[in-house]
Amino acid sequence: MNTPHHLDDRRDDHPHGLAADLNTLAQRALARRGMLRWLAVGAAMTSPLGLVGCGGGGDADAGTSSSGSSGSSGSSGSSGGSSGSDSGSCSVIPSETNGPYPGDGTNSNSSGVVNVLTMSGIVRSDMRSSFGDYGSNQAEGVEMTVTLKVVNTASSCASLEGYAVYLWHCDAGGNYSLYSSGVTDENYLRAVQVTDSNGEVTFTTIFPGCYSGRWPHMHFEIYSSLDTATTGRNNVKTSQLALPEDACDLVYGVASGYDDSVGNLAQMSLSTDNIFSDDTDGLELASVTGSVSAGFTATLTVGISA
Repeated sequence: MNTPHHLDDRRDDHPHGLAADLNTLAQRALARRGMLRWLAVGAAMTSPLGLVGCGGGGDADAGTSSSGSSGSSGSSGSSGGSSGSDSGSCSVIPSETNGPYPGDGTNSNSSGVVNVLTMSGIVRSDMRSSFGDYGSNQAEGVEMTVTLKVVNTASSCASLEGYAVYLWHCDAGGNYSLYSSGVTDENYLRAVQVTDSNGEVTFTTIFPGCYSGRWPHMHFEIYSSLDTATTGRNNVKTSQLALPEDACDLVYGVASGYDDSVGNLAQMSLSTDNIFSDDTDGLELASVTGSVSAGFTATLTVGISA
């Protein structure tokens, strides 16, 4: 089993980082301007995002998953603008720990504070490769498109525009860049995007592996603006995204690089995971569709009180 290990021998020495990306993001936001499942405590409405995963990273087509649930027992003041609205009701997503491998300036490795958010190039949609002084090696795995929709639960679920979302997760072997043994010289599978007028951010990444002791997941932090997304201390929400079991079953043991995930997943369930076990409304469980050959699409609506 691959279990992530602590301590990295690299640190960030880039003083520009997000500030250097502001102009690029501003142009991108203007060009773009104009989940399939999100659950609620009360009545909920579905808002399909209509995204299709493309490409493939596996060695076989295991069929298609269309899921927002799991076969396991259980289920698991801002400056950003607000535009549009979602009908129905929504709930604030639970806050969760950022874990031991955030790379957001809140912890250290053997060389000091680890803060990928200050690195020039962190603002990007394709997060599969390392960047900057860490080179350009790419994390191998089944391609996945992840779309998070950020909405304001204090304003009829209005879409929140201009919020920065930092997403990170482990690779196919269950290892975290910057921290785990063998990948301390990589910073892949970490990226920041800014929500558009629909409150959405989209990342191209890989299906994460399952390591011992945790259900397959992704971490994210939300900041009120790109300017504030320089350290993990400025975020307005920290949470995690859970992947449904049927989607994991299509990947683990089928696609190359995920062999250890089969046994690790068999020892876990959403109801026993120390993070997702109390998510009885399924607010952290993404909807996932796709296949190994075509790639997967994950969507999640993230409610925050802004």
